[in-house]
Amino acid sequence: MVTGTIHPKSENSLRVVLVGDVVGKPGMKVACEAAPWLQHRLGADVCLVNAENAADGTGLRIHEYKRLMDAGYHGVTLGDHIYKKREIIDILETESNILKPANFPPRAPGKTSFLLETPHGTLAVISVMGRVFMRPVDCPLHALDRVLGELPSTCKMILVEVHAEATSDKQVIGRYLDGRVSAVLGTHTHVTTADDQILPKGTAFQCDIGMTGPFESIIGRQIEPVIATTLTFDPNNFHVATEDVRLSATWVDIDALTGKAVAIGRIQWKDSLLQEWSKELADLRHRM
Repeated sequence: MVTGTIHPKSENSLRVVLVGDVVGKPGMKVACEAAPWLQHRLGADVCLVNAENAADGTGLRIHEYKRLMDAGYHGVTLGDHIYKKREIIDILETESNILKPANFPPRAPGKTSFLLETPHGTLAVISVMGRVFMRPVDCPLHALDRVLGELPSTCKMILVEVHAEATSDKQVIGRYLDGRVSAVLGTHTHVTTADDQILPKGTAFQCDIGMTGPFESIIGRQIEPVIATTLTFDPNNFHVATEDVRLSATWVDIDALTGKAVAIGRIQWKDSLLQEWSKELADLRHRM
């Protein structure tokens, strides 16, 4: 199954794709398989991925980070589970393409933004966490004002990820930043929203880009233990599910001169489709 229309890339624009929350081994497998197709079929110039659930469903380890880099991703974002696997702190402090939410305490490990050099210019990536139904963090609006003020004045293309529970939290940030950044894309709920749009002043926006992982699940976890705990309050292990694995992502075309978004779209690819494409490519190479 494939959903989402892939439009031709706009002239003089940078196409950036953000892959939604990668959940466990199934999510890692499909995310890594999809990386070359995001570049070749989707035409993405920059591939970003939220990997805060990549390590068995919670957190990120060094080897998952390296797998994503080897697959072809250019940068990694995280969220409230950022420090669940403490070994990732070394990566957060040494690598230039992974960051913490900018409204975390200043002494928390990690950078508040990173810059990627592309053929169309510099892309800045920033992440913040919401405050509704989330752990206490600083005001995301104040944090964004601070980090945006620290970027080079020549950097026009800016993507902001909002890792938040409430759609209202995300909409506030989207409207606050409209015209100041290229895109505001939400993560965390694992459920894709159908509100992808370009706001009046040129900022692409979507409340949540969804999950990359098993869809025969409850937000990536096995169904029965979640229901059982809901009924009885008896704790169960919520293991990562394994069936109906899909990649969810959102792409944005950014005008390289103005930094304004000119197009936005959602995609969802099943793992079986990616395997089919890979087989077709292998057959083609064999015949050449």
